[in-house]
Amino acid sequence: MEAALEKSRILMEALPYIKRYHGRTVVVKYGGAAMEDPALRESFASDIVLMRYVGINPIVVHGGGPRISAMTARLGGRPSFHGGYRITTAEDLEIVRMVLVGVINKDIVGLVNRHGTLAAGLSGEDGNLIRVRKREADGADLGFVGEVTQVNAAILTDLLSDFIPVVASLGVDAGGQTYNVNADEVAAAIAEAVGADKLVFLTDVAGIMGPAGELLRQVSTADVAGLRESGTILSGMLPKVSSALGAIKGGVPRVTILDGRLEHAVLLEIFTDEGVGTMVTA
Repeated sequence: MEAALEKSRILMEALPYIKRYHGRTVVVKYGGAAMEDPALRESFASDIVLMRYVGINPIVVHGGGPRISAMTARLGGRPSFHGGYRITTAEDLEIVRMVLVGVINKDIVGLVNRHGTLAAGLSGEDGNLIRVRKREADGADLGFVGEVTQVNAAILTDLLSDFIPVVASLGVDAGGQTYNVNADEVAAAIAEAVGADKLVFLTDVAGIMGPAGELLRQVSTADVAGLRESGTILSGMLPKVSSALGAIKGGVPRVTILDGRLEHAVLLEIFTDEGVGTMVTA
């Protein structure tokens, strides 16, 4: 009886959140341990499918840094980075495209579709979904690394009527040249373009940590600016924080940085009172 009552309590706790997000779009940037651990991969796929079945419109955006680096080394190359961005030569770009589109994207679509034909894979190259320009860096040529200038939101909104879009983080410039793009930035740009109600980043940390090493459950954009200036936010978190601030500035009301090492982290965040990770708001 107690177990049945506990299940009822959980369902009733989720009900207000199901009502809040029904018909809304949630963009999830998928990466880290959640992409590599088999159990976490399965729980992520089931989370996304459940979201769809209760009336939420999820969009999944992914990168694939570790697998790209592994394939680069396997083919005799040496991955190199500058300022957190992968220096991408013409040869590296072919590896990036192969791994992101030909392997990772198909894997995610397959995981989701085990629960029914729900997911459709595409990259930022398809239909000029992600338009970019070459990213400039102080004192370094990053090669074929782009920054997002425009998102063709109509492609995603059309897909959402029947599918869960799964987007690989590539983009094209005005001349049709393909570029490697940071997946955090792509997720933020897509969330802004489609008018998402929430943007979620899955990471390998508990969230944004405070000066004393405590987990900050909720922070404002002003709080984040202060944490960056004080050096409290470490380099590995900076791209996600910058993307979160950009999304909020672009009109996304809520951005959450989650610990993707927890099973069903997305469901815990969206459908429970406490949630997990750190929520960033305006």
